[in-house]
Amino acid sequence: MRIATWNVNSLKARLPRVEQWLAEAEPDVLCLQETKLADDAFPQLTFGALGYESVHHGQGRWNGVAILSKVGIDDVTSGIGDDDAYLGDARVIGATCGGVRVFSVYVPNGREVATEFYDRKLLWLDQLREYLTATTSATDLTAVLGDFNVAPEDKDVWSVKAFEGATHVTPEERAALARLRDAGFVDAFRARYDQPKLYSYWDYRQGAFHQHRGMRIDLVYMTAPLVERMTWALIDRNGRKGTGPSDHTPVFVDVDMGGT
Repeated sequence: MRIATWNVNSLKARLPRVEQWLAEAEPDVLCLQETKLADDAFPQLTFGALGYESVHHGQGRWNGVAILSKVGIDDVTSGIGDDDAYLGDARVIGATCGGVRVFSVYVPNGREVATEFYDRKLLWLDQLREYLTATTSATDLTAVLGDFNVAPEDKDVWSVKAFEGATHVTPEERAALARLRDAGFVDAFRARYDQPKLYSYWDYRQGAFHQHRGMRIDLVYMTAPLVERMTWALIDRNGRKGTGPSDHTPVFVDVDMGGT
């Protein structure tokens, strides 16, 4: 089973690119973030024509998450509970697809360090962990994919100095991700590749993509039983090339579901 994630930064603007990528990469499950659509504007029929069932949790101009699946969609949930520090934002949707519990996640940006947005981001990350540990087990086949807006380590950014004092790289944000890992969720991409300069996001400005000034903030966290089934992982840089790309590119993992 190929499970993928992609922050499309407006599905309306990027729909033809998503359709093309689905045809080329043939994921079984695709998690989308920043669709920036209301539920009634989500192109469910378009994806249906391509063989995908889909579910969407959106709010219009901002945020928005979705799951597309060729292997079924059951037990759909949205949000992380009534205590959500960003209650009202469409940031999490979950579903069971082909025997795997899948969550598409769009973590708050945090804006600037030492602001209430940053503090709420830290709180939200802990709330996400609490929600996941309360609703799933470390022995389950679970995948949490999305734009986490945190680079887990220094090797996940092109320049440590360039990000000094900024969000996405602070010890507090990284500690929140570490607590997610301590709860039993493995950074699946790093379980396979340890080298630096492997990025999933590049700013639109100042030729960042062409100069490879990026960050790895689009992450796939999986429980250990699912990681044990992983056969391949890829950050697909081609998704960031060409005309009118998102500033993020798809990331996917392949898992062997034989015998389930």
